[in-house]
Amino acid sequence: MTQQTNLSLFNNIRIVLVNTSHPGNIGAAARAMKNMGLSRLTLVDPVDYPSLEAISRSVGAVDLLDDAEVVKDLKQAISGCVWVAGTSARLRTIEWPILEPGECVQQSLEHIGQGDIAIVFGRENSGLTNEEMEMCNALLHIPTNPDFSSLNVAAAVQIVCYEYRLAMAGNRIKKHKGKKHRYDALADSTQLDGMYTHLHDALDYLGFFGTNNPDIVMRRLKGLFNRAATTQRELSIIRGICSAIQDKKRPRKQ
Repeated sequence: MTQQTNLSLFNNIRIVLVNTSHPGNIGAAARAMKNMGLSRLTLVDPVDYPSLEAISRSVGAVDLLDDAEVVKDLKQAISGCVWVAGTSARLRTIEWPILEPGECVQQSLEHIGQGDIAIVFGRENSGLTNEEMEMCNALLHIPTNPDFSSLNVAAAVQIVCYEYRLAMAGNRIKKHKGKKHRYDALADSTQLDGMYTHLHDALDYLGFFGTNNPDIVMRRLKGLFNRAATTQRELSIIRGICSAIQDKKRPRKQ
């Protein structure tokens, strides 16, 4: 693939900033993106935006700010994405695949021909919530000095964008062989969200949760399906099973 073709695929990459409190970080992130050839910026419930400081810090990347999509929550920001990585500086109680920047970029590029992908950056002071991480396929961790782990969000965006630029320059974007059947394509975030609701209702109908906390059970199941990179065909099978469960009458209590 040529660099020009690779660059066009960068239109499938969303850089998502969640609840950013300092507008200067938004501008600096836009500048970092434009330097490396990325252009799709999504802002989730920014604290102070639009802002003159964001424009000032963007230094020539005002067009990215003008075109940025502003949404109210992460679900909207990643709607339609087939693969999502959430950045985190700390380990979580539920395990996701933990990838360093180069690994994360390479893994994301394996799916880029099937739809949009997103790299999500959390709040400056607290990062992403566990609920937001549940929407991700992997955890992106940028190694830092353990004695001073305080990486600015715009700097983190710069590192990831640089890795994408390296991948393009090194022609590391794999060309998909042939046209896949639509059911072999990855399920996107909207389709998965609908399946999770359906699965929850079916398990509840069976009385599966019992005394267990449904939220914890569903969190682990979401992690399972996210790690598996569920296809549309597989999702259809799961939803078919759920429908069969719900269509079956419950036995009467004696």
